[in-house]
Amino acid sequence: MNTEIVGVGGVRIGLRVEGAENSRPIVFVHGWAQSSQVWAAQFADPALTERFRLVAMDLRGHGASDVPAEGYDDPVAWADDLAAVLDFAGPDAIVVGWSYGGLVITDLLRSHGSARLGGIVLVGAITEIGRHHPGGRVGSAMRAAMPAVLSDDPQVAIPALIEFSAAMATGPVPGALAQALLGASLTVPPAVRSALFRRDFGSAEVLEAIDIPTLVLHGAEDRVVEPSAGEYAAGKIPGAVLRWFPAVGHLPFVEAAREFNAALRQFAEDQRK
Repeated sequence: MNTEIVGVGGVRIGLRVEGAENSRPIVFVHGWAQSSQVWAAQFADPALTERFRLVAMDLRGHGASDVPAEGYDDPVAWADDLAAVLDFAGPDAIVVGWSYGGLVITDLLRSHGSARLGGIVLVGAITEIGRHHPGGRVGSAMRAAMPAVLSDDPQVAIPALIEFSAAMATGPVPGALAQALLGASLTVPPAVRSALFRRDFGSAEVLEAIDIPTLVLHGAEDRVVEPSAGEYAAGKIPGAVLRWFPAVGHLPFVEAAREFNAALRQFAEDQRK
């Protein structure tokens, strides 16, 4: 089911929802220049949809959400958008943040704390942003793509986005999904793609204050977000569990969907105890 809610400033936030309304929610937050489509393998897994209520948001400026002129460099706007999604999803949610989605989760924690959450899963995620912040280190594929992927000239941006999309995985991604991922990137306006990088801050104090169960999942061959960013987050968050996906890149929920789904399901079920 596709629906929408209203985020901060009246921005409409698109949602994809699956599973029984009275089940424990798992809220998914995608990454830079993507959409809720990336979670297709999770929404297609009955082992998840029959046990939990899956809610995947489209970040502002992405997917089915509105494209406001501002808010992309404002941590409070990101925090309040996610808070509105959590209000819709229900209490005690497990929140899953992939790539830039990890940064949005730290925005939420900085502004709202962890009271409404039952657990956090960081997937190939950054938790900081800026050249000198270890939790925001990007890999060779991201560095090679910049700044061409931010260009408003399609002859510059499109080839760069094609190359970047291919570099997210260590091996071939099914053709339809590969094209869907590229299409999602192309639907994000260049101004939005650029605006998400107009931030520079650390999150050490936020990570050190996390007081709920946290699972850090990272592809060992990730060339978009450095594996060291995952190690950094796991080292700062008290009690965090770090799990590597060998021979996997930036898309563990696609490249190793069965293993990823099993890890997510086990983590979510463990928090019921």
